[in-house]
Amino acid sequence: MKKEDTVKLISAEGFEFVIDKKAAMVSQTIRNMLTSPGSFAETEHGEVTFPEINTTILEKICQYFYWSLQYASGKETEFHIEPELTLELMMAANYLHT
Repeated sequence: MKKEDTVKLISAEGFEFVIDKKAAMVSQTIRNMLTSPGSFAETEHGEVTFPEINTTILEKICQYFYWSLQYASGKETEFHIEPELTLELMMAANYLHT
């Protein structure tokens, strides 16, 4: 897979998730960051840092992006969310418009 087909999402602790750009585009916020006109670092380097989202939550968000693509293509499966992650995940989802 080519570098321009991927996006690097970086958590508050500095952990990096390299995911398909198509999956990342599930998020309206990430889509805006990566496609904005101008010379923004996110657009130029294909990476987005989330200083307010911890690694566990960002990992779950990445899983959701892939699940969402599968669901949109007709594969209906369950997306499990651990109860202890619910509040933080809802706040992150709200920010990411997912």
